[in-house]
Amino acid sequence: EGVTWRLLSDPDAPRGDAAVLIRMAPGRSYPAHRHTGGEEVLVLQGGYRDEWGEHTAGTWLAYPAGSEHGPVALGDPAEPEGPANPACVLYARTLGPVEPLDRGRAPGPGGSAPSGA
Repeated sequence: EGVTWRLLSDPDAPRGDAAVLIRMAPGRSYPAHRHTGGEEVLVLQGGYRDEWGEHTAGTWLAYPAGSEHGPVALGDPAEPEGPANPACVLYARTLGPVEPLDRGRAPGPGGSAPSGA
């Protein structure tokens, strides 16, 4: 709940590569997952935090193959969404399939830290 996404690339792309727009309402999270071939992210609005830190609008990240994370949008889900409490909107490009992590298992920093600024 509070998370929507739109596939921008061919759903039959080879290797499971995909380009998506993801929107997370303030304080909402995307399920924890592992990147088999890496992921590139550009935060367009708001921001999110994960095991690698806090990432705000304008940040570009490159998560390496094998990395794991469970993104949570910045902001307060109890407050109205607006300029002071924006949703997180990001563009993500995965390079290969994404594997969900077990619900009872917290993601770890598997692999190296993402690059970006």
